[in-house]
Amino acid sequence: MIRRIDLRGSLVDPRTVVPRAAMDVADAGERIRPIIDEVRDEGASAVARWTQLLDGITPPSLRVPAERLQESVDGLDPAVRAALLESISRARHVHTDQRRVDVTTVVVPGGTITERWLPVDRVGLYVPGGRAVYPSSVIMNVVPAQVAGVASLAIVSPPQRDFDGWPHPTILAACALLGVDEVYAVGGAQAVAMLAYGVDLPDGGRCEPVDLVTGPGNIYVTAAKRALQGVIGIDSEAGPTEVMILADDTADPGHVASDLLSQAEHDVVAAAVLVTDSVDLADAVEVELVRQVAATKHSERITEALAGTQSAVVLVDSIDEGLRMVDAYAAEHLEIHTRDAREVAMRVRNAGAIFVGTYSPVSLGDYCAGSNHVLPTAGSARHSSGLSVQSFLRGIHVIEYDENALRDVAPHVVALAHAEDLPGHGQAISIRIDDQS
Repeated sequence: MIRRIDLRGSLVDPRTVVPRAAMDVADAGERIRPIIDEVRDEGASAVARWTQLLDGITPPSLRVPAERLQESVDGLDPAVRAALLESISRARHVHTDQRRVDVTTVVVPGGTITERWLPVDRVGLYVPGGRAVYPSSVIMNVVPAQVAGVASLAIVSPPQRDFDGWPHPTILAACALLGVDEVYAVGGAQAVAMLAYGVDLPDGGRCEPVDLVTGPGNIYVTAAKRALQGVIGIDSEAGPTEVMILADDTADPGHVASDLLSQAEHDVVAAAVLVTDSVDLADAVEVELVRQVAATKHSERITEALAGTQSAVVLVDSIDEGLRMVDAYAAEHLEIHTRDAREVAMRVRNAGAIFVGTYSPVSLGDYCAGSNHVLPTAGSARHSSGLSVQSFLRGIHVIEYDENALRDVAPHVVALAHAEDLPGHGQAISIRIDDQS
C-alpha cells in the first residue's frame, strides 16, 4: 500500500528522497489565461459562462443573498454550530496575540522612525469546495483578517449542484457566524479574476476589486493567483497537502497510521510520509494502514494517495538523521512521536506547523487547536509562514528628522551618494544644509 525507503547507512541528499506530487502550474496557467482575460474584459457574464462550463451549474445569483446565509445558520446541526463557534473562539484567542503595535525608534535626538502596521483595505478569501467541505477554511481565513482590522472582506466558494447552485450551506453558515455577508457563489480561476478586477453584478450591485487574495484551492486557483500577482497580492501558491511524521519505537502504530490516513483522505495527490529509526514501528504501521484503510469511507482515494510516489515510510539510522530529513523536506504538517517530543520539536527549523506528541494530531490543528491551517506546502516552509494576522498587515516606516539631526548625518549621506554615482541624492541633502548655513 505504501512504499518503503531504507536510508540507513546512506549519505543521499534527503531532499531527493520523497518527490512531491507532480503539479504543473505553468501548464495550468496557459489553460486559465482565457478565463482571466474574459472576466477582465466582460465581467459578470464571463464569470457566469465559465462557471456553467466548468461547474455544470449557474447559481441563482453571483452574490449569495442575506436570507440564504441566515437559512444556513438556522439549518445547522447544533453540534456543528457549537463546534464552529468553539473553533472561531480558539482561533480568535490565538490570532489576537499576533496583532502588531506601532513602534517609534529614536535613532538620534531629533531623528525618529515610526513603524506603523496598517491592515490591507479589502481582501478576497477563497474557500474550496471540491471533494470535501471546508467551513474550517472560512474560519482560518476570516479570523486573522478580522483581527488585523481588514475593513472589507469578500468570500468566494464554488456553487454546488446539490444545493441549488449555492455554496455548501455549512460554508455559508460559517460566513454568517463570523459576520461576513459578502459571499459569492463562484470558484476556480474565474473567482480569482473576479476578485482581482471587480465586476458589476446583473442585479445592479458590484463586487469591488480586492487588494489581496488568500486561501487554498486547486491547481487552477493556484495558477490564477500566480497569473494575477501584481494586480493583487497573494498569500502563497498552495500545493497538494502533506504530512510528515517523525517517530521512534515509543510511538503508537495505530495513531501514526490514522494520522497518515487522515491526510491522505484529502486528495489522491496528498503526501503522507513516515520517518522512523524503528523497523518494528514501520512494520506495525504498514499493518495498521491496511486494516484502517479498509474500514474507512474514502478508501479508494486514500489508497491511491498512499501508493503514490509522494508517500513513503522512510527508515533512518537515528532521530538526528530523521531531523535532517525533516528539515530538508519542510513539511506543511509535521508530527513528532518520539521520546522527549517537545525537545525534538524545538530542534526543527523547517515546517509549516509542528504537532507535538500523541495528543496533538494534525486534525486537531485543522479544526480546533487555535492555530491556522492555511500553511506553506511543497517545501516552501523553508522560507515562508502560514496564514496569520501579519498576512493582512503592511508595515510602513514614517521617517521624521529635524534640522540638527539631518545636519549631523549629512556628510555620510553625501559620501554614500557620491560612492554610488548619484550626486543628485547628495545635492538633495546639501541644499537643505547649505541654505541654513
